[in-house]
Amino acid sequence: MYDMGTRKRALALVDQGRSLNSVSKETGISRAAIRSWQERIEPLPRMAAADPGPPADERAYAYLLGLYLGDGCISPHMRGTGYYLRVACADVWPGLLQLCREAITEVRPGIGVHVLQKQGYGMVTSYSRHWPRLFPQHGPGKKHERMIALDLWQQKIVDVHPWEFIRGLIHSDGCRITNWTTRVVAGEKKRYEYPRYFFTNLSADITQLYTDTLDKVGVDWKRSNSRNISVARRASVALMDTHVGPKY
Repeated sequence: MYDMGTRKRALALVDQGRSLNSVSKETGISRAAIRSWQERIEPLPRMAAADPGPPADERAYAYLLGLYLGDGCISPHMRGTGYYLRVACADVWPGLLQLCREAITEVRPGIGVHVLQKQGYGMVTSYSRHWPRLFPQHGPGKKHERMIALDLWQQKIVDVHPWEFIRGLIHSDGCRITNWTTRVVAGEKKRYEYPRYFFTNLSADITQLYTDTLDKVGVDWKRSNSRNISVARRASVALMDTHVGPKY
């Protein structure tokens, strides 16, 4: 787009009696553009991109929301024309990276998604003018330093798809591990192993969203400290294995 000064200089040359062809050759501006400026010199107002509306796939959105709250961020384009959604996925879990890419395209079919490879992880990245609308938790500073609360429409999606939300949170800031301890059986010390899920996040609000959702699906949990949540009871681990499972 040509600035107003360039437009006025081109028209000044035409006003001197120069032909459109000669002015075009001197300035590098097309004759069609100069001719249009003779009728209207002000730039036409730029049309805003149409809002694509709510997530196309709410199940995929619940999962992507969990990933975003854990390891995601939204950053503005340097020219201020849109935003990048970025989700960090460690190289040791290539399946997670693929699931993240699929979730983005299911939430916004046809949108571009690419991976910027960093040391030890891939940054799944997608550009849109409307990411802040889909993730209103976006804001200045780190997520754990500001209030995080779901909008009513987001909470309704999580209520319908609680396991996808839990799965996204575990896939970002959680893990499934095998703990072990020793027990004395018939006078002999034996090693006993058992699976456990951990979730760790510095944000008390995000941790609360996680535990509230666990409560709704009947999972027993225990708080190890202010930022660590453990699921270790056999029945609850079985539920988590059925609906979440380990990262891969």
